[in-house]
Amino acid sequence: MVVLRHHIGDVLRDARQRQGRTLREVSSAARVSLGYLSEVERGQKEASSELLWSICDALDVPMSLVLREAADRIAVAEGLLIPDTVPADLAFDGWGRRPELAPVG
Repeated sequence: MVVLRHHIGDVLRDARQRQGRTLREVSSAARVSLGYLSEVERGQKEASSELLWSICDALDVPMSLVLREAADRIAVAEGLLIPDTVPADLAFDGWGRRPELAPVG
């Protein structure tokens, strides 16, 4: 069975580790307990949208990218092919934001 919280946790952990940051650093920045963040990363707790936003903000990673990556991982687990539909000129480089792109809204 595919569980969304497992994939979201994996994506968050991968982002944190790529940044070379500790659970303590991110939990403090996100204003969530270290234990709670650890449980979210291990897929044991399902973060509310507000807490997920806070964690993503602390990691400086758009929540939309976290959810997209989790969705792609689920698609792979389901045996689906994931088309690359984002034009190259709009694609993000890893987890970084493109400074020339303004937020929508």
